[in-house]
Amino acid sequence: MPQSNSDPTQNTFNISNSSITNLVGSGSIQYNAATQKAEVSPESENDKKVTLFLAAQPLTTARLRLDEEVREIEEGLKRSKYRDRFELIQKWAVRPRDLQRAMLECNPSIVHFSGHGIGRPTHTPSADTQFPDAARKFQLVDPPVNPAGTFEEGIILEDQVGQPKLISTEALSTLFELFADRVQCVVLNACYSERQAQAIAQHIPYVIGMNQAIGDRAAIEFAIGFYDALGAGETIERAYQLGQVAIQMEGIAEHLTPVLVPKSN
Repeated sequence: MPQSNSDPTQNTFNISNSSITNLVGSGSIQYNAATQKAEVSPESENDKKVTLFLAAQPLTTARLRLDEEVREIEEGLKRSKYRDRFELIQKWAVRPRDLQRAMLECNPSIVHFSGHGIGRPTHTPSADTQFPDAARKFQLVDPPVNPAGTFEEGIILEDQVGQPKLISTEALSTLFELFADRVQCVVLNACYSERQAQAIAQHIPYVIGMNQAIGDRAAIEFAIGFYDALGAGETIERAYQLGQVAIQMEGIAEHLTPVLVPKSN
């Protein structure tokens, strides 16, 4: 025969379900809902971030360590706190048509371009600025002129035979306008890309570009710090700052070259 509670006026039930039914008797009921402590990712379970890594290195351009960059990004995300929230997709030797196809096929939240850029600095570099390694800049012998009579600026992809193919600022802005409903961040890890970042930021919440030429080592360190932070659950703004710090920690005097451009109002 079951023993009665020492206090006949109160019965205590520890119940994990959300409802209590068919309880008969007098006295009060104390309901303790079962709880479970769990760390939850900042993103919902069904909201996986696809990072699209685009690399272009035409045959006639300086060799960059793009393979090292993507390897470090991948390893950082794999060992991160929220590794299950990220998927990294790589596209190499990217041509204009490849860029558009990848945007359609991959549905990325983050688009990361690594390679060469062409343009003018938006920040006056120090006279003694030197790059211990290859800089991510490219100079066309006969750069195209736009209708305004000025030289075109943009990023360098590849054509059908692996030669440099300039993608203008206007073309990039128009492309990302069509994907503004899904892309959250664009990283242009190439020289002189701040102007493209400003144009793309008319449509995309966060865009990172470079305000002058950037050395290969600095570009890689920024990417490592940025994605390590995202994998740890940090915001894009804070990840950008930690990317800058990563450059500083390596003793490279280029931490002010990356520029975060938020969406234009």
